Amino acid sequence: MEKLSYETLEKLGYQGYLLKDAPEKVLQFGEGNFLRAFVNYWFDVSNEKAGWNGKCVLVQPIAPGLSGLINDQQGLYTLYLRGRENGGRVDKKRVISSVSRCLNPYEKADFDAMMEVAVSDSLEYVVSNTTEAGIVYESACQLDDVPASSFPGKLTQVLYKRWQAGKPGLVILSCELIDNNGMELLKCVNQYVDQWGLGDGFKKYVNEDCTFCSTLVDRIVPGRVKDPAEAAKMEEANGYRDQLIDVGEIFGVWNIEGPAWLEEKLPFKKAGLNCPVVPDVTPYKKRKVRILNGAHTGFVLGAYLAGFDIVRDCMQDDTLRDFMNKMLYEEVIPTLPLDKKDLEDFAGAVQDRFNNPFVDHELMSISLNSTSKWRSRNMPSFLEYMEAKGELPPCLTMSFAAYIAFFSGDVQRLDDKGLVCRRPKGNEYVCSDDRWVLEFYYEHRGDSPEELVHAVMTNERMWGRDLTEVDGFEAAVVSGLKLIREQGAKAAFAACL
Repeated sequence: MEKLSYETLEKLGYQGYLLKDAPEKVLQFGEGNFLRAFVNYWFDVSNEKAGWNGKCVLVQPIAPGLSGLINDQQGLYTLYLRGRENGGRVDKKRVISSVSRCLNPYEKADFDAMMEVAVSDSLEYVVSNTTEAGIVYESACQLDDVPASSFPGKLTQVLYKRWQAGKPGLVILSCELIDNNGMELLKCVNQYVDQWGLGDGFKKYVNEDCTFCSTLVDRIVPGRVKDPAEAAKMEEANGYRDQLIDVGEIFGVWNIEGPAWLEEKLPFKKAGLNCPVVPDVTPYKKRKVRILNGAHTGFVLGAYLAGFDIVRDCMQDDTLRDFMNKMLYEEVIPTLPLDKKDLEDFAGAVQDRFNNPFVDHELMSISLNSTSKWRSRNMPSFLEYMEAKGELPPCLTMSFAAYIAFFSGDVQRLDDKGLVCRRPKGNEYVCSDDRWVLEFYYEHRGDSPEELVHAVMTNERMWGRDLTEVDGFEAAVVSGLKLIREQGAKAAFAACL
């Protein structure tokens, strides 16, 4: 079986969309599964649907990377987008041809090639996803490093080279999962401008001619197919070897914070893609955190105690699904600032995403650091609902009782792995959280429900405030905790419906 290439696809009579040659318009820092299933997919569809006629040059942010594999396949790879959409099962396959090549800037020839791209007349965009740790200022970086070790250092080198050549500014789209990612990146670049003494002219170019955009990305990307048998079956069906097969969920949205003119410049709107340019991504981040992430934290701990292990199975249980939906539609959505239909559409997509038949998302993996997660994802909705309605939201209140039940369920021991508890199903499970949180629950393992709830709710290190001050909350949580322990978490969830 031949490896994936344009020649191989021609021999096989491949009928899908391909673009072999086009100007390199994007310099992309990051070549991993996420960007290839997200950004490169958007640009590939833009080539087909909007006639964008562009290619992306990928750059490895760190020395070990995928440049060899990507270049060996001429930038081609197969992307599978799988899941549920509007209640139906979706399994789409597409060969992505928006990538021209991948550079390893830690090799001198590829560093020089990156600088050639920097001064290219066709270059318009820089895209990045260098992980949360990528946007960092490292003072050891120098202008003449080949390359600068930090991503902001490399970007400063690229922009300085472009400015020296008298070329127009670029649009920088940052996809790292940190708040205000674009502005944080700009801040780092400005630090290098000052440290390296690059002058006021270049500083003006960076801050006025270039457009740094904060963005919010949303697509679950499992990435490589882990099952060798499934991977072999895919290759047999394709008729070629592909060492870069990528898998993502069908849902995807890219909110880009930028000026109004950017929406017309970018090809996404013309291509009919879900990549809106907005004046502020903050409300959209709040939507994602409160609805998508808040749904996870709101029901998975109770669901695990009820005997479930996989998110998808929870969505096929009437009680758990209805509990989650009541929490989202009646308690969370009324607290959010965006258009109600937009919020309800997003919540509707969440149910499809959680019911993905291709992803076994384990509840225990979601349970990590649940204390800080409930505080950041669920507590704001709870408090804002209380303020607006003057009454307790039943599902969010029960979710807090389930959180306490999860960390206090038949505690066995505290060891190096975490707090070991036993669930009603009989198996042991390990609570993973900050060590001081685990020590707190271990110390209170013999408390009565009333004592435990009071200790948890008055722990201001956990919540930033004394939650017993919320009228009626303490008594309701005590009642919920007793119900979970006596009748089970599923019965407790059903009591909220």
